Amino acid sequence: MEETLELIPVTFEKVLSTRTYTCVVLVTDKHRFAIYTDPASGKAMQAYLSSTTRARPDTHDLLNQIFRGLDIKLKQIVINDLEDTIYFGRLFIEQQIGDVLHIVEIDARPSDCITLALQHKVPVFCSTSVLEKTIPYAE
Repeated sequence: MEETLELIPVTFEKVLSTRTYTCVVLVTDKHRFAIYTDPASGKAMQAYLSSTTRARPDTHDLLNQIFRGLDIKLKQIVINDLEDTIYFGRLFIEQQIGDVLHIVEIDARPSDCITLALQHKVPVFCSTSVLEKTIPYAE
């Protein structure tokens, strides 16, 4: 029997950065939780959120150029698993080729997913099974 994955919309609340890590705070109507990642991911998010221009393109800019060049649309992000404090994410992209609509699901770090979601203004979802495992974030 196939398990049904219930998805809950998640919104981005803030990014807190130090020299050694970045904390991304996400919220639902009933949960607030933090995903910790490397400082480079935090810098990419902060640069996007503050509309800072960078001297050179970063990896997310490269992905965006590839998306544009291949007429790929980022549709949504899903945080789908949590194992030993490590979160897992999925990018959902689509590409129309002739009469065929291709939808592809790609494994990705949640920090990359969130950065791309912010840039493309697409929804972020979290599975209920992940939310049940999260440690609530307290300010």
